[in-house]
Amino acid sequence: MKIEWSTPPLRKGFNANIDKLIGPGATAAEKYLQSIVPLLAAGVLLACVYLGQWDWQVWQVIVAVILTVDIVGGIITNATSTAKRWFHRTGQGLWQHMQFISIHFAQLALFSWAFLQFDFQWVLVAGGYMLLASMAILLTNLYLQRPVALIFYAGSIVLSSYYLTVPAGLEWFLPLFYLKLLISHLLREEPYRPNAESL
Repeated sequence: MKIEWSTPPLRKGFNANIDKLIGPGATAAEKYLQSIVPLLAAGVLLACVYLGQWDWQVWQVIVAVILTVDIVGGIITNATSTAKRWFHRTGQGLWQHMQFISIHFAQLALFSWAFLQFDFQWVLVAGGYMLLASMAILLTNLYLQRPVALIFYAGSIVLSSYYLTVPAGLEWFLPLFYLKLLISHLLREEPYRPNAESL
């Protein structure tokens, strides 16, 4: 194993957009994890909806599947060494990370619209905690960021379990949502690479 911070150039055309999402130079194993596990998670969700006879409209099932694939995929992608060296490369600071985090208000709004009759206060509380925790983590000295991130993640579990209501069957949404952002994305880690990379 080796640590490699230098990133290969973005590929051309449409592939450049993929590289911006997962980082350029992703290995075959990373790509498999990012694609197969989210689809398996979506399959499990669909099985639960069917077997549990959940009273969801078709459009709610579609929204839930989209959120499942995105969040599970995001947890995996943001935790890969390729994504770590891309999202924590030189020039990626507080402002860039907070832009990425802020985009996720859209997921909270979509969830609230689909399953909570668009509870705006719910979006504000969940999103406000997301911003507060993210800012606190990023402003913390690097050597303390991991424990601080875990403190805020633990707080998000309490918040989502005892204050923010979610429909039955979707209790996983907020814990995984915060895991994706506070732990997988924000924490800077050494990008370990295999000695012989298979792209």
